[in-house]
Amino acid sequence: MQVAFYKHELTANDAQPIADVLATPFLTSGPVGKKVEAQMEDFFNVRHALLTNSWTNGAIAALLALGIKSGDEVIVPAMTFIASANVVEILGATPVLVDVDPDTQLMRVSDIESALSEKTRAIIPVHLYGQMCDMKAIAELVKSRKENIAIIEDCAHNFEGELNGEKPGKYSDVAIFSFYATKNIACGEGGAIITNNDEVFENLKQTRLHGMSAGAADRFKTGSYNHWDMEQLGVKANLPDLLAALLPDQIDKVYDRLAKRTILADRYRKAFANMDVKCISQIDGALNAQHLFPIGVDANIRDEVLTKLGESGIGATVNYRAIHTLTFYKEKYGFKSSDFPNANAWGNSAISLPLYPSLTFAEQDYVIETIKKLTAKKLEKAAS
Repeated sequence: MQVAFYKHELTANDAQPIADVLATPFLTSGPVGKKVEAQMEDFFNVRHALLTNSWTNGAIAALLALGIKSGDEVIVPAMTFIASANVVEILGATPVLVDVDPDTQLMRVSDIESALSEKTRAIIPVHLYGQMCDMKAIAELVKSRKENIAIIEDCAHNFEGELNGEKPGKYSDVAIFSFYATKNIACGEGGAIITNNDEVFENLKQTRLHGMSAGAADRFKTGSYNHWDMEQLGVKANLPDLLAALLPDQIDKVYDRLAKRTILADRYRKAFANMDVKCISQIDGALNAQHLFPIGVDANIRDEVLTKLGESGIGATVNYRAIHTLTFYKEKYGFKSSDFPNANAWGNSAISLPLYPSLTFAEQDYVIETIKKLTAKKLEKAAS
């Protein structure tokens, strides 16, 4: 049996909104994007939303808007996708890595507090796999400090998730989302930023578009050309209407698709409960976005299991190896694997399994049975 790691939910019916954009003068950022931004403002109950062409460029625009610069320190978890740290490096600031909770793989307040210094200017909590960090506690820690420290939520894995009934954006300066091809809401490439800070929003409108004071739609909104200025440095991070057109229907149906993924995730957790397999602990009071379903297996056989899954026709990947073990960061900062033991242990054992609404029970059962056989062989070797 062939089981793909991921299948998107878009169909030929989703092409009509793109055709509608083609019938207008605006292929780049225009009225469709503004409509989606208003939709997101309503969904998250925030004052402002801006679409971006990727999480990464959105994060760079946000860091610029917040005034992060060379010499500043930004606290980042050691267990996350490299983009969370790379955006800090790109601006010449220093990503200060911290370890994560061994059961949830999320950033902990105690580790953040230990890493704070006079140079700390931002914290990037990552809502890994679909569960939220304790944003209220992080915000309270920042409030107790004399330094001016921004909170930037990495919501690449968490659009629809909540913690204690609260969505992203309530306690942070900005929250940044991804609409990459494999995300729960996807348009191939894309992202968004939400904020309740009016000043940051005004800065973002410029840092998202080269630092220009007016985008294409605004330059011609009076019917004739209007001059623009550049008051600060920015990047090219806006999302074109051609891609934004794929988002409204997905946002409307996000909880319907979450219900399907939750059923599948619960089936995985139940099946693995009696196997030599570690699952991410579920947080009390959390609505899990169920973006990925990673498991942990014995680190000595992880790569062998990955190979055998591929040979069995099952798509699987690793989310993620710990940042401090990657060559660039290891060589630049002299990290040792033991520096962040929880992130390191998980990075050496993690395997992400297929999880998407159209995954059938038969396909999922095949994945489960294959994992069972592969981990049972490991137990047999250990006993002999």
